[in-house]
Amino acid sequence: MIDFRPVAHIIGWLLVSLGALMIVPLAVDITAGSSDWKVFVQSAFVTMVAGGALILTTANSLGAALTLRQSFLLTTLTWTVLPLFGAVPLMLGLGHIGWTDAIFESMSGLTTTGSTILVGLDGLPPGLTLWRSMLQWLGGLGIVIVALIFFPVMKVGGMQHFRSEGFDTMGKVLPRAADISWMLVQIYAGLTVLCALSYLVGGMGAFDAINHALTTVSTGGFSTRDTSFGEFDGQIHWISAAFMWLAGLPFIRYVQMVNGSVTPLFRDIQVRAYFRWTLYAIALVSLYRAFHSDAAIEPIIREATFNVVSLFSGTGYGSADVGSWGDFPILVFIVGGFIGSCTASTGCSLKVFRFLVLFEAIRAQLRQLVSPNRVILLHLDGRRLDDDVVVSVVVMFSAFVLGFGILTIGLSLSGLEMRTAFTAAWTSICNIGPAFGAGVGPTGAMDAFPDSAKWLMTAAMLMGRLEMIAVLVILLPRFWRS
Repeated sequence: MIDFRPVAHIIGWLLVSLGALMIVPLAVDITAGSSDWKVFVQSAFVTMVAGGALILTTANSLGAALTLRQSFLLTTLTWTVLPLFGAVPLMLGLGHIGWTDAIFESMSGLTTTGSTILVGLDGLPPGLTLWRSMLQWLGGLGIVIVALIFFPVMKVGGMQHFRSEGFDTMGKVLPRAADISWMLVQIYAGLTVLCALSYLVGGMGAFDAINHALTTVSTGGFSTRDTSFGEFDGQIHWISAAFMWLAGLPFIRYVQMVNGSVTPLFRDIQVRAYFRWTLYAIALVSLYRAFHSDAAIEPIIREATFNVVSLFSGTGYGSADVGSWGDFPILVFIVGGFIGSCTASTGCSLKVFRFLVLFEAIRAQLRQLVSPNRVILLHLDGRRLDDDVVVSVVVMFSAFVLGFGILTIGLSLSGLEMRTAFTAAWTSICNIGPAFGAGVGPTGAMDAFPDSAKWLMTAAMLMGRLEMIAVLVILLPRFWRS
């Protein structure tokens, strides 16, 4: 039987920390003269009391390292429980939305999806605006740490890429994992500060710059404006595109760079593929628009670059009505969203590394068909691919495609038009943000979606962010047996 006490104890501390962080938007509301500061007092009290209760009732339960099953459970419950309490300020501060909408918004924030049900973001109280951005920043940082520490042992596919370089910390002494986590926090925070300063230099206001830096580096996509980046000029678009792309790189490479080793970043096969594929997509969209639009070359290339990088990285910002560009650019965006960015980044979706492994496995299978007696060993970037890596990637692809198909059918049965259901499934399971089709508001808000569709998308955001298998495994009866 699984001992739940260590898991509950850690979640308790996370809830206390989440409640304590509510002091930041509380202070912002007080400074701005907004009466909404009371919302954060109530929310912080509820969250910290719940967390404190868990801590006290499970005291002295962390005598040993977490087992593998406890790690699976902790990872899934963290991204289930925290959005529930993250929704409390939204529920109390916005009287016109119910629990369904509040939890949808909170889950979209912590999973860095970026889909929203809110309209009128320009007039949102400053504390709630900052809270939405903070949820995404916390979610982006959290997924990097979980990916580097827990996912290699969970064998969800992809993180095994780093095993040979000594970054598999699970099962080793705690200081090793703690050292890596602390360094990741510093790099993540430093990149966020640099992004905010760049936005300020580019002409963005201080409050907008801070909020957008939080949601850019986390590849979250929440904006302070209904029109997203359509509100800002071209210089801001280039700055944002650069930081979104940087956030899609493996953060472990930043750790190596800080330690004085730059070479691994440039030698990383998935970094090179990520760079090439985004360039190809930008070129395709730019050429298509050049032939089908009377716009000048600079805006065409800038808008193509911004929106391609936004969707490849899973950020989901928008700078223009891309739905009016035609079917071909939308197809490129959808394919790019399915691919995603690099493993161990704040990005989302299937990830570049898995596609590289899949392509190598397909190529090996084709060679095996031509020469049945030939022994073919799979290699990627000069290194042998272990069978468990290939199997985990194939299983991940299978689960992802199956889940996407089931979700699309479920959303269509909930009342969404098929194009809308398809893109809503795509945007939620890939953690991207925007959807296209009937029912999506002019600002991209999904407030008109039926509640059943919102719950389906909420569950898909969770499963997509935690790599599908990490969630599905706890649904197996065998997982709960002794």
